[in-house]
Amino acid sequence: MILYYHPLSSYCWKALIALYENDVPFERAMMEEPGVAEAWLALWPLGKFPVLRDEARDRTLAETSVIIEYLDQHCPGPFRAIPADPDDAIEVRLMDRLFDNYVMAPMQAIVADRLRPEDVRDPYGVGEARLMLGKAYTLLEERMKGRHWAAGDMFSLADCAAAPALFYADRVEPMRGGFPTLAAYLDRLEARPSFARVLEEKEPWWHMFPFAAG
Repeated sequence: MILYYHPLSSYCWKALIALYENDVPFERAMMEEPGVAEAWLALWPLGKFPVLRDEARDRTLAETSVIIEYLDQHCPGPFRAIPADPDDAIEVRLMDRLFDNYVMAPMQAIVADRLRPEDVRDPYGVGEARLMLGKAYTLLEERMKGRHWAAGDMFSLADCAAAPALFYADRVEPMRGGFPTLAAYLDRLEARPSFARVLEEKEPWWHMFPFAAG
């Protein structure tokens, strides 16, 4: 398997966590390497990453939640992204959507605005994104009380989504001071070996993140 990725992409982190959880063997194709961008766009012309290429099965997978479910089916191990119980699986998928759509998406909007030239920035859009993050923090703080991981006692797809979303969101709209349940949960995520490895591997590129010093 080949993973086309960028070392600071939150969605790439989400896929890497799942790969590391089960020690799935794979090759890295990093965007900064010669020829990788061309190969990636040939596989996925929409120009989004990560993209997983499974040469053995002649499959190209995009959309991170789909990639993780694919790994769950074809590279099983101790970590199971989706629980066997149908009701538990629904909760995992719901939490995955909450983190992607209401934490990751507004966080990315704020970061993208910081990367624009100053004369084309969008203060209104950034304000709306910050409001959405506040709403998401409040909802998740209440929903996750008493849970060890995002959807219960089992580390799952939802936690793969939560780790990069909360890590980055806390840097653009800090939440540790006002949301103790989320703060303690983020501490547990950062201590998880799979995510700790992702965080360690980001270091050579971390200076490129516009909020890195914050």
